[in-house]
Amino acid sequence: MRIVYTARAAEPAEHRGRFTIDLEGVAEPHVDLVLPSWVPGSYHIANYARGFRGLRASQMPGGTAIPVERVDKARWRVPSQGVTALRIEYSVYGHEMIDEAFDLTPEHMFLNAALCLPYVDGHLADPLEVRLDVPPDWRVVTELAEAGTHPPSFRAPDYDTLVDSPIDAGRPLVVTIRPGGIPHRIAICGDGGNYELHRLEEDIGRIVEATVRLVGDSPLTGYTFFYHVHDVSDGGLEHASSTSCVVPRFAFRGPEGYERFLRLTSHEYFHLYNVKRIRPKVLGPFDYTREVYTRLLWWMEGSTEYFSELILRRAGLLTVPKYLEGLAKSIHDYLDTPGRRVQSAEESSLISWIDYYQPFEETPNQSVSYYVKGQLASLCLDLEIRSASANRASLETVLRTLWTEYGKTGRGLREDEILAVANRSTGLELGPFFDRYIGGTDEIDFDAFARKAGLSFVPKPKDPDAADEEPGYLGIRFESSNGSLKVKNVLVDTPARRAGLTPGDEIVAFNRARVTSETFERILKRHPPGTAIELTVFRRGYQRSVPVTLGTAPPEAYLFRPVEGADELARQVYERWIGAPWEPPKPAAGP
Repeated sequence: MRIVYTARAAEPAEHRGRFTIDLEGVAEPHVDLVLPSWVPGSYHIANYARGFRGLRASQMPGGTAIPVERVDKARWRVPSQGVTALRIEYSVYGHEMIDEAFDLTPEHMFLNAALCLPYVDGHLADPLEVRLDVPPDWRVVTELAEAGTHPPSFRAPDYDTLVDSPIDAGRPLVVTIRPGGIPHRIAICGDGGNYELHRLEEDIGRIVEATVRLVGDSPLTGYTFFYHVHDVSDGGLEHASSTSCVVPRFAFRGPEGYERFLRLTSHEYFHLYNVKRIRPKVLGPFDYTREVYTRLLWWMEGSTEYFSELILRRAGLLTVPKYLEGLAKSIHDYLDTPGRRVQSAEESSLISWIDYYQPFEETPNQSVSYYVKGQLASLCLDLEIRSASANRASLETVLRTLWTEYGKTGRGLREDEILAVANRSTGLELGPFFDRYIGGTDEIDFDAFARKAGLSFVPKPKDPDAADEEPGYLGIRFESSNGSLKVKNVLVDTPARRAGLTPGDEIVAFNRARVTSETFERILKRHPPGTAIELTVFRRGYQRSVPVTLGTAPPEAYLFRPVEGADELARQVYERWIGAPWEPPKPAAGP
């Protein structure tokens, strides 16, 4: 069947695009059009069809109308009535500039096919063409193969490729860099932005080069970084030959914001290997109508997070202290999540569809992020391999084997294959590690793994200028609105949980004195562990008194530091891993 989509930026001020699907060679008694319920890389069921209106069909030629039946929320049935050519027309509202989006404004159209171009059921593998009807001064940027220029037209060999190839049209700033001789476009769209273009070109080029060095080669003939500068929080979605990222427009200056941008860029770029080519067998070809389950997201996302930060270190974009500081922050967040004790990395991966993307009040107590647990398990696995193999192998060895045997060949991973590859490529027996920390919920001894690289992992020492008394601890996370203080989460095994505080409680008084979201934490810090206090709350609109005895707070931060007397192997592990000489601990400062 010949399938041609046309997207028209017809009513940009109303954020409504008009679409046509022309079908030739129809042989079935009816055609079902299906809009995906999820986008690869974003593992949650979404209602993309909510913006669809006015879908109608007609015979071609002649234009005789054909009745259309809407079968469910995202499926339309068109009887062919004995003709071989059909035209389907509809409109879609799009006004959300996120990493997975259909967005239309008078200045811009960003098109992720899964949100606006339904597929023909039974013809996912058929070749496709997409034509754009946009203002003549708009530039179209995509990694799809060009099919024509008037109108701008593009080809995809199948629907999966179409969904994996976003299209951006408007007036973007586009520059091309060629790290390793491969053209990489940087397309920046959106008003404002405090970026320095030359710095972006240089630093993104360094990320690309360091990534290729780490893996060993590149499958690319071209790649596009789509950056949409906006006033929303950042995010990214990986594609085989591009990534679509949303970046706060003023995030490019200042070390914290710019480092976050670099981390996002490195993470999404590494996905061209991990997820897009090294992938679970179930992730492609895709079933877009339902959840697709895998226990491997801890590797696909977690190891990507680990390697992408290591790439920034290897590229010289993170200093050694900054790199270790980032790992320590991830470990702190992990240790601050009680759910790590009850949910494995594999289970977290499997139920991401109802868990990671849909957090609720009890989530911290029963769940752990497969991003964070996968990243930290990858860190410890890397140090374990380096030490146990006397530095002859590493997690990079495992990655390169996965790339050679699976990524480059297009062969998908069975759910149990990563362990077998890790054992075979390193010559080690890593089953116990996987049983404890990937499939199991054993507590990770980060200090023990750090010592394999001549480091210790300890709570950050208290600031000598800080108050002598430790502040008391409740064990709640709260949210504020117009000064009111509402309990969001109550962590297990904490004073708040034992006292009976509950999500939704509005705290209005501390020892009968009024508190607000601005004053509560300051007042709490004046009371040391062991202090008995009284909180006044409104619970479902009714006032209650809750007595609580404050506990001892967990460490606010952690750090890595060199171990006194680290042996030669540990120092070598550190140097091969970090890419810098190991340095002994500095003498304590005198009085």
